[in-house]
Amino acid sequence: MRPQELNLLVIFDSVMTEKSITRSAERLSMTQPAVSNAVARMRTAWKDELFVKDGRNIQATNFAQNLWEQIKDPLHNLNLAVAPDTFEPKTAKRTFRIAVTDVIVDTLWLEMRQFFEQHAPGINQHAVPYTIKNNQRVLDDAEVDLVISPYVPNDSNIRFSHLFNSCMVCTMRADHPLAKPDISIEEFAAAEHLLVSLSGDSFGTIDRLLHQHGLSRRVAMTVNHFSSAAPLLMETDLIAVLPTGAIYKDVANGKLSVSRCPVDIPASSISMLWHKRQDNDAGLKWLREHIEEKFVARWNRNLEHVYQYCHEKC
Repeated sequence: MRPQELNLLVIFDSVMTEKSITRSAERLSMTQPAVSNAVARMRTAWKDELFVKDGRNIQATNFAQNLWEQIKDPLHNLNLAVAPDTFEPKTAKRTFRIAVTDVIVDTLWLEMRQFFEQHAPGINQHAVPYTIKNNQRVLDDAEVDLVISPYVPNDSNIRFSHLFNSCMVCTMRADHPLAKPDISIEEFAAAEHLLVSLSGDSFGTIDRLLHQHGLSRRVAMTVNHFSSAAPLLMETDLIAVLPTGAIYKDVANGKLSVSRCPVDIPASSISMLWHKRQDNDAGLKWLREHIEEKFVARWNRNLEHVYQYCHEKC
């Protein structure tokens, strides 16, 4: 392969990852016209359109997708071979993209930023929307570096590390008629429910558990962000089953009440996921270590009093 063809593959990989000529130029420290000219050379050399406009982004053709599947891992391995352990936090210039829910952002992002400002001022942290259905795809397609998720795909290409357990509680406004330590399964099923659905589905684990008891519930409203739940619960008759991390501040200040959920919902194991191609990525290893050692400690401290409160109430 001629050197100019390898350069085109590097640029091609960046455009595929960023899905944008502009962001790819920033990633590569090139000008936008230079990346556009490189894309034009690719189209001529590989006899395919490669990318088509899609709003502010671009979509890859089938040819481009198939080519990327073949070259993205070998390119990453070449980069590691050339510079296997060169990550220096104080001088590094890098953007980490992490697929997370808004609960994780609300709880951890501030401390992450403060830590970066002190120890790694050139590091950017970008949150990418997380859904249950995309947690493996965004890693396979190199759209993100990490996913923080309760769901670990059964795939040998995905590595994971356990972070913490998240328990679920039945949540409602403080003066709700059901605001008591225990509610019956019949009362629970008869209530009007708010469901936080990251996938868009309105039927989930709780519905399956209720069906085992010959019961069903009315999901009167769904939202796709945990941060939307608390304000709705405070001003309506809705109840919701939520992870304590989503409501601990409002429980602590008395705006929301929690009860024991009458159906047995096991605690969720929250894990950090990455693709095996990045096992030896020194920068990502540094990030993973600090998430595990520093940031999760804050999560546990914040929730400790809420767990105690929930246990006393429930």
